[in-house]
Amino acid sequence: MSSRSPHDQPVVRAPYSETIHFVSRVWTGLGLILILAIPVLFCLRYQVWPDGQAILAGLLKVGVIYLPIGVIEAITFGPILGGGASYLAFITGNLTNLKIPCAVNALEQAKVEQGSEAGEILSTLSVATSSIVTNLILVMGVLLLIPLTPVLQSPVLTPAFANVIPALFGALGYMFISRNWRLSVLPLLFILILFLTLPLGIAKTISGGLIPITVLVTLIGARVLYKRNWV
Repeated sequence: MSSRSPHDQPVVRAPYSETIHFVSRVWTGLGLILILAIPVLFCLRYQVWPDGQAILAGLLKVGVIYLPIGVIEAITFGPILGGGASYLAFITGNLTNLKIPCAVNALEQAKVEQGSEAGEILSTLSVATSSIVTNLILVMGVLLLIPLTPVLQSPVLTPAFANVIPALFGALGYMFISRNWRLSVLPLLFILILFLTLPLGIAKTISGGLIPITVLVTLIGARVLYKRNWV
């Protein structure tokens, strides 16, 4: 007879994907509650509530653009980030300019395949590190804002701050375009022709809504290039 006690039985652990989804959903829910709690507490404290019609009108204006973008980003970035990193990235923000480059670079440096369990763990660690560093920089910025105001408002630095966004997205664009420049030709030509054709006011108004259209154009172009063995 075996002398093994019931306590010696091996512990059956849930798969990583199931565990990370459960934990991430719990913390995402808590994060959303905290985000909404601040304005609600202010409303309760001062007995001032926003106008429902004004909120609905504002949501309709931005929702037409940002709801499709949110769905497309979830579908596009989910396979790159994996489960845990997706929850963390979408609750902390800055996906395109911070989280995605961090995750992609970490996977490439470690030579880990996207979608694997190791890839999901590495993506989660990279996104978490990026979030912590971002928060530390924000805290430093808040503490040093007043002492550094004369320096930041210096005429010498004004041109640099005016070109932060073009420089940022230019660097991100180069990172993705340099991998396979043929895939970028069609979407770049599409956007260039569109913005040269449309009036400036209309182009600025619909610029956010053009993201899903450009994604579709890029997918069609990539499919054609793949069929012709040009990529």
